[in-house]
Amino acid sequence: MSLLRVGTTYIPVSDVTKASIWYVENLKAELSYKDEKKAILNLANQSFFLVKTSGQQTANFTDEDGQELFSLTFEVDGLEELKLLHETFQRQGVRVGEIENRGHAGNNFVFYDLDRNKFDVWSELSPEFKEKYQIT
Repeated sequence: MSLLRVGTTYIPVSDVTKASIWYVENLKAELSYKDEKKAILNLANQSFFLVKTSGQQTANFTDEDGQELFSLTFEVDGLEELKLLHETFQRQGVRVGEIENRGHAGNNFVFYDLDRNKFDVWSELSPEFKEKYQIT
């Protein structure tokens, strides 16, 4: 027995309607269901549930050095795609960090949604994903 994939990620939001519009417009997510308490989005070969929370909560966490970290990294196919996405997000008014070299293969940048959930983007697709979807 083994875990084969991550099927769903849950993201806390303060306003389901505003958040779902933001994800559809900025991340090109596909909205498949929405009510007052949750929205279900299809994005990056996964389901994302935007769940209404009380108070300000995020999916972020703080490491032992006091750095706020993201819980999720998206992948794009190469450095040029990373730069293009970074520029697109900036034009759309999405809060983004600088493109960084973190000392491993590829480059990254972070971005935030309306509720300050922090996400990472990496310029490298996993070899298994490339093989499965025949990306060269």
